[in-house]
This record gives sequence, structure tokens and C-alpha cells, in this order.
Amino acid sequence: MTFIVKVPMINGLGKTEGCERAGNKILNCLKEEIYSNEQGNIIDDSLLDLEEIHLDNSNLELSNKLIYENSLEIFETKPKVIFLGGDHSISYSIGRAFLDYCRISHKEPRLIVFDSHADCMPPIKEPTHEEWLRALMERGFPKENILIVGLRNVWKDEIIFLKENKIKTLSISNLVNDLQDMCDTIMEFSNGKELYVSVDIDFIDPAFAPATGYPEPGGLSSRQFIYLIQRIKKIKTLRAVDIVEINPEKDKTFNMTVKLGAKILAELI
Repeated sequence: MTFIVKVPMINGLGKTEGCERAGNKILNCLKEEIYSNEQGNIIDDSLLDLEEIHLDNSNLELSNKLIYENSLEIFETKPKVIFLGGDHSISYSIGRAFLDYCRISHKEPRLIVFDSHADCMPPIKEPTHEEWLRALMERGFPKENILIVGLRNVWKDEIIFLKENKIKTLSISNLVNDLQDMCDTIMEFSNGKELYVSVDIDFIDPAFAPATGYPEPGGLSSRQFIYLIQRIKKIKTLRAVDIVEINPEKDKTFNMTVKLGAKILAELI
């Protein structure tokens, strides 16, 4: 059974307020509007294994500590977990726990990030959603084991950082031109390694997922991304997925972004 954990942390310098409510909204939508996934599996919310990491967003140091400790325990005891953010800052402490779990269990970690932004600005003490990935690398996550998919708006300093550190990327153009072949590349990158996948909803074109803090035109459609997720689910060593940056307060069009988050969750169950 897939374990689902709500992580209502936000650390976006005031720009992501509302994302802390996404977990509850996604799960309510799953219960009320998603009857089955595309494999024909009935979604019975009463059978879901759910938990929440209770956090105080006014104390970021404590929140990061709690996310790390709870995530490490989850990795040690659960075969697969889906984390519902929150903004992308949650991935820093989850990523640290995943790295330490892999070190303890003598396994090799892989991290795939679906995002229109690099999140590699110079980090502060408690990394925000704009710095978490660089902070995770500085904490020791192997740079060669990271793949960023779908970048389409990156700061100059981040471009320099990515090039200097030889971070693997798949451009949005590559994905659009040959989605099936790029899926094969992703599968090959993950082959035989412990895998953590981080999904920033702004990876998807805002025509399909408008309710996020930094919408970027030119992303994949929701249909294309669901195909990607269905392929990724087949990876036997998939250990964790997070879904972040959904802001229900901005979801003015039939709650479409929340519903997409619930549909992605349904495909992973």
C-alpha cells in the first residue's frame, strides 16, 4: 500500500502562502471527484494509508527537523511514499532524509526534479523554494545523480551553477519533440537505483495548472505529464514522490490545479 504524507510547510518568503492547504484539498478532491485511475483501479480513500507531519511555519528550523526525522523513519519502514506539499522547500529535508537512508542501506540514490525553474540560487540557512536543490547538493547529494526535467526560465547565476557542476537536464523542447524517447532516457537514468521524484506543478503549462506561484508558459499538457507519471510508476525502485507548489487559493477555474494534483496522485496509487 502506498503511504501518503501531508507536509504543509511553506518557505517562499511570503510568495507561496496558501500552498500549505494543498494536501487537504487534494485528498478531498480525490475522495469526492476521482473514482478510479486510468488503469481502472477503484480509488477507495478509506483504504489509503495517510499521515500528516504537523508543522509550525513560524519556526522553519523546527519544521525542517521534523520533516527530516519523519521522512527518514518513513524511508526505513515504508516501501513507497507520496508527500503532498507545501511548497518546494519541503524537498530539501525530504531529500536529506532520502540521501541518509540510502547511505545507511548502502543503496545509490537518484533524484529527478520536474520543474520549470532550477531552484539553485545560493541558499540561506533554512533554504526556500528557490534554493532547496542547491542546498541539497551542498549537503552532499551526488550531483551526478540528479536530473532536472523541463527547465524553461532560469536565472543567469543558476545557468552558470548548473554548467559548472555538470548537472544533467532534459529541456522542455526535447520532451515536446519526443516524449516517448525522453521517457526512455528517464527510465535508463533510474535503472536499478533508489529513486525520488519531485514534481513542481509549474512544470505543467499554466493553461492546465494555473494555481501556482510562478506560472511559466510553454510547459507540457496535463495529458503529456500523466503519461510521464504512468511510465515512472513502473520503475520498480521508485521510493518517493512529492507534489508541491499547488496553491488552492489561486485555483479559480473549477479547482482544476487541485484536481490535476489529485489525478496525479491517483495514477501513483
